[in-house]
Amino acid sequence: MYHSKISGLGYFVPENIVTNDDLSKIMDTNDEWIQERTGIQERRHVVKGSGETTTSMGVKAAKIAIERSGVAKEDIDFIVFATISPDYYFPGPGVALQKELGLRTVGALDVRNQCSGFVYALSIADQYIKTGMYKNILIVGSELQSIGLDMTTRGRGVSVIFGDGAGAAVLSRATDDNSGVLSTHLHSEGEHAKELSVLAPGMGGRWVTDILADNNPDDESYFPYMNGQFVFKNAVVRFSEVINEGLQANNLQVSDIDMLIPHQANLRISQFIQKKFGLRDDQVYNNIQKFGNTTAASIPIALTQAWEEGKIKTGDTVVLAAFGSGFTWASAIIKW
Repeated sequence: MYHSKISGLGYFVPENIVTNDDLSKIMDTNDEWIQERTGIQERRHVVKGSGETTTSMGVKAAKIAIERSGVAKEDIDFIVFATISPDYYFPGPGVALQKELGLRTVGALDVRNQCSGFVYALSIADQYIKTGMYKNILIVGSELQSIGLDMTTRGRGVSVIFGDGAGAAVLSRATDDNSGVLSTHLHSEGEHAKELSVLAPGMGGRWVTDILADNNPDDESYFPYMNGQFVFKNAVVRFSEVINEGLQANNLQVSDIDMLIPHQANLRISQFIQKKFGLRDDQVYNNIQKFGNTTAASIPIALTQAWEEGKIKTGDTVVLAAFGSGFTWASAIIKW
């Protein structure tokens, strides 16, 4: 059986910076309130009408990752695209990415696992490479969320959290048996699906025709909903469980972790996990302060930045961990 390694990384975020003070001008909030609850100072939002999309951001991140990987564009065998904010209801953005990158007619798989999406996508790609089906797979996590948020006082509990951006990785067949993806671990608990959700438009409840027919200005079904305290309590438990699961599967100890890249959901969650595991500041990478929660893009953006800053080196044990809507949670253990 083969195994896989990350051969290239890249990310892209819009230039438009939206600070907490900027948000205070359009809703009843302030910098202190947002930082106390989330740790976020600013985030990036696409400028509406600029033409920037989930796909276009993914393309920009992917081009960087491919160039850094040393893999020829023609040698990309497959695409896995993780997002909750596709350009269209259907088709998914994987095929749009394939077109814009000018790739040959490779398969394109869209993953809808929200905040856990990139780790799920990595796991899928890893299995394809392990079985020998593919050699080089492009994985993208990209989100354009700002346009779909309730940017009023009514929606402030959710809307202040999210940002736009994209991250990408090329996963390649490894030639060195001592490095690469060691294992991935995926979980879900649909019992709590509605605790963090966007319920409409959807065929199971309210479709576009219903929304238009009702024309109800108080309808919040098509805006994100989050039961914040409930999500937080579940997140800290599942983060811990899935990190430990990965360590145990590889006979590793907490002391073996060189870098933990948690999904950037909330700085308080990351700090809680860091304290619980007794990790130093230089063992955990957080960038939510500057980018907010970019959902499926958050881990590849943070992973790329940590690598660019020299905080991940050859031989390091890197742990990726995520928790989010679904509920879904996941981890990956990588030997760099």
